Amino acid sequence: MARMPDTNTTDLWERRTQGPLLALAVLFAVAYALPVVMPDAPEQLLFACHVANWVVWAAFAIDYAVRLWLSEDRLRFVRSHPLALLAVLLPLLRPLRLLKLVSMLLLAGQRARMASQVRVTTYVAGSCLGLLVFGALAVLEVERGKPGASIQTLGDALWWAFTTMTTVGYGDMAPTTGLGRLLAIGLMLSGIALLGVVTANIAAWFISRFERDDAEERRQTAAIEALTEEVQALRAQVAALRAPQGAPSELNVLPAPTPAHD
Repeated sequence: MARMPDTNTTDLWERRTQGPLLALAVLFAVAYALPVVMPDAPEQLLFACHVANWVVWAAFAIDYAVRLWLSEDRLRFVRSHPLALLAVLLPLLRPLRLLKLVSMLLLAGQRARMASQVRVTTYVAGSCLGLLVFGALAVLEVERGKPGASIQTLGDALWWAFTTMTTVGYGDMAPTTGLGRLLAIGLMLSGIALLGVVTANIAAWFISRFERDDAEERRQTAAIEALTEEVQALRAQVAALRAPQGAPSELNVLPAPTPAHD
């Protein structure tokens, strides 16, 4: 007998795993950053970070597998989540920390977008900050110690990532390795896309604010017009009530009877 998919079960799974997976994504970020920022750290710490990276990746891979199993149409699920599938497969194809970083960012970002309480602006701002920091860490990891490289410290990497994302590009620092230049291309394209989304969100916020103000103004105008009509109707009623007490109106004045002549 074919398994009957349960949409409620899928929604329940996503709601319950959303928080833990985001916490694991933060753990992965710390485990990735420590070896890059502190390359001379004790071997036990570096090994622990390496294990944490793979454990977090395994958790996201299990989450993807469970959601695939719970989906009503598995083929459609795979087609509608290509980045998640690519993120799961990347570390298996080439187990580099840089590729695992990309996979975790893709998976964490996808689960964050599923959360209705996460607003678009917050997500975009977090994406910009994450892209800036982890782009700098990735470039620092591949450029540090290379002959002729100008990016040797975390400060250099952050400065280069910021100028690259904002498309300013002073040119005082630039990657020299092939992988570093590929990262630069990705950071440029991602920075342009995210800054475009930020600009669009700001414009949409102003437009929605103007629309709300315009709707409020129309509502107030309609209320004033309705109140004016009510006041006019009340004045007419008051005038009608005062008419018998004052001067008689033409409708109430009757002609005097003419006396009869013999």
